Amino acid sequence: MIRQQHREAEWMVCAILLCLSEWSAAQISYSVSEEVDKGTVVGNLAKDLNIHTQQLEERGFRIVSGYSKNYFEANLRTGALVVNDRIDREELCPNLPKCTLNIEGLLSHPMNMYRIEVSIVDINDNAPSFLEQTHVFNISESSSTGERYPLPIAQDADTGSNSVKTYKLSPNEHFSIDVSSGGESASAELVLQKALDREKQTTIKVTLTAVDGGKPARSGTMHIFVNVIDVNDNTPSFSKPIYKVRVSENAPIGTTILKLSATDSDEGSNADIRFHLMRRGNVDSPEKFIVSPESGEITVKAKLDYEESNAYELRVQATDQGASPRSGYSKVLVEVVDVNDNAPEISITSLMSPVKESAEIGTVVALVTVTDKDGGQNGLTTCQIKDSVPFTLTSNYKNYYSLIVDGLLDREIVSQYNVTITATDEGSPPLSSTAVITVQVSDINDNAPRFPEGNIHIYVKENSKVGDIITTTTAQDADTNENAKLTYSLMDTYPKSFPISTVVNINSETGDIVSLQSFNYEELKTFQFKVQATDSGVPPLSSNVTVNVLILDENDNNPTILAPYSEHGSVNSESIPYSAEVGYFVAKIRAVDADSGYNALLSYHLSEPKGNNLFRIGTSTGEIRTKRRMSDNDLKTHPLVVLVSDNGEPSLSATVSIDVVVVESTADIQTQFRHVPIKEESFSDLNLYLLIAIVSVSVIFLLSLISLIAVRCHRTDGSFSRYSAPMITTHPDGSWSYSKSTQQYDVCFSSDTLKSDVVVFPAPFPPVDAELISINGGDTFTRTQTLPSTDKVRVMAHKSQGIVSDLRLYFFTECGLIPKAGNCLRATVKISLRLVLSLTIMYLCVI
Repeated sequence: MIRQQHREAEWMVCAILLCLSEWSAAQISYSVSEEVDKGTVVGNLAKDLNIHTQQLEERGFRIVSGYSKNYFEANLRTGALVVNDRIDREELCPNLPKCTLNIEGLLSHPMNMYRIEVSIVDINDNAPSFLEQTHVFNISESSSTGERYPLPIAQDADTGSNSVKTYKLSPNEHFSIDVSSGGESASAELVLQKALDREKQTTIKVTLTAVDGGKPARSGTMHIFVNVIDVNDNTPSFSKPIYKVRVSENAPIGTTILKLSATDSDEGSNADIRFHLMRRGNVDSPEKFIVSPESGEITVKAKLDYEESNAYELRVQATDQGASPRSGYSKVLVEVVDVNDNAPEISITSLMSPVKESAEIGTVVALVTVTDKDGGQNGLTTCQIKDSVPFTLTSNYKNYYSLIVDGLLDREIVSQYNVTITATDEGSPPLSSTAVITVQVSDINDNAPRFPEGNIHIYVKENSKVGDIITTTTAQDADTNENAKLTYSLMDTYPKSFPISTVVNINSETGDIVSLQSFNYEELKTFQFKVQATDSGVPPLSSNVTVNVLILDENDNNPTILAPYSEHGSVNSESIPYSAEVGYFVAKIRAVDADSGYNALLSYHLSEPKGNNLFRIGTSTGEIRTKRRMSDNDLKTHPLVVLVSDNGEPSLSATVSIDVVVVESTADIQTQFRHVPIKEESFSDLNLYLLIAIVSVSVIFLLSLISLIAVRCHRTDGSFSRYSAPMITTHPDGSWSYSKSTQQYDVCFSSDTLKSDVVVFPAPFPPVDAELISINGGDTFTRTQTLPSTDKVRVMAHKSQGIVSDLRLYFFTECGLIPKAGNCLRATVKISLRLVLSLTIMYLCVI
């Protein structure tokens, strides 16, 4: 604005000086080609004005013009007029045959003004082009040779010799081209050279090429499709070959500017004429005008603007309605009359949107250009921003402005600004226009994802389905788009005995945590891992949340009866003397439950035949004892069923059957060796581990046996005299006492083979018929027996079978229902040690 006022003051001073003093004026004409380089010399001002170069500099010679750009400047040292900016003739003088720029040269002291006219010479920098890629002609097969059809005119922004000069047609047997050069540009007509035959060829395709007169020449092409139609032998004819009409640029839409007239010598539908506008000539002619197909009235279709185009050339077509329609053509030249009706125009270039929220003050957002097609006072404009926004306009040069950042931006507070720019001219009354620049504030990754809480606690029931969503973790990010696009991932785990990826998985997009296995409370009670939410910004930001998973126990395990008593399906036997006192220990049932809490709290219940009521069982201990002394009416065999129940919901149970046999004396009580029934199953991993253990122990035992035999073979006969016949003493609870003359070993096999190891302890050799005390039942009895060797072997065989069965059951219990390599290997080592110790003791007992 300041520069504009300064320019206006400068012109006023010049006018006053010219009016009050003697001045001289002259006009010099130069010519220069468009698109020449900056600095190109146009002419020698000092020579043509007959002024010494020193005077040019002393008197402040300068070039002034009313154009938006300073296209020329004077070199005061050389006195030459040189090009100062890019010159585009098509931009300065569109559709004009001659283009000149009028500038003034001013000298001070005294004031002299010299008018300088520079003619812009066109160069061939634009190729001809057609408005359409294809054009269709409907030509009757009865058309006579020599008939002509006007072809679409090519447009060339260049003028003079560089405009379209000729047309060419691709070779064909039916058509030729007739080019006429009238005025600035050439036109062409399609000439039928050979009669058409629709039955032989229904469509003919040729290529029309427009060539300008430049050196080198440029060209453009379009495709012509000729549809051969049947006979309609009269073509509509317009009353004039060319129509001319004038219309004001402010003519209302719908104003009729011309009524076409055409005739057809045919009758009926062949003489029924319809009018149409063709897409040729000026680019927007059909968009500005419309013709009524029936009446031929041409009316204004859109707002006309003299500054946009001062003339239009319409090509009209009259087509009859015959079975094979024929068309006649004419031309309408429309001249637009100018009025002062232009408001300032605001154009936005180089819009830098979106703008980062971290943009500094002074950052250029857009370039704004204000133009007014009117001249004089009506073309002077001012520009400003409405409303309060963190942006401002700075003037670059004349009507060129820069929209820059003038405050801090924060996308999380305001993500979009609508900047309204108002431009007002100085006409009377003034006209104004506004433009709204939408400035998007782009996000930067300055906010990390946030979880609503630091720890998440999840309670999951065991035996839940694989693939169930156990929880969903969700984080929020104040950023947007990629900076707010979160991906979820799993991190470390506690305990670290297993990778978390084998237990759970997380949907990286939704945060859904899905179980990959059915949880077993007996194997895993709790575990912990972290979920990381990471955004997609650069660099990415992330945050974590700790997830604690607690497995809730379900009552999914039945109580298991421990050896030496098997579960329901076989009958176990125990013997008691007829003289048993009240509270006599009969047997102890042991059971375990893999569950926990109330689901593993076991209770024991006894079922006897009606009317018996001889035994009782401890509901918590599982010990079976007598409730009263025996009577003669009691049965000799008492079938008992023990029910072991847990306290889960619903309650699970297991049963075991025991036949208690009443014997006359304690001498008839013998330890029963039970066989744990083994189900025939397919060879599994458990059997493989057990087989490895048995083979290993057998090899160790065989090597030990060979070593002992070798040692015994080297002993003298006297060395055996120190040992007397071995003696084995059995006890009611299943333990043995082994002795020789010098020492005695008590070999104790607990009835709970799965929980107790074999215990061997030395003791003084007891005298014959010594009194032994059972530590299990608390009952005292006397029994000492020396077994023959055959009996010992038989007893050892039974004992071996019992040990093997108990160890196999122990192996299955330790290894688990779902075999795991670590558990099975530990069970294998324990079984190996127990077998070695047991077999060694039995071997000592035998020998």
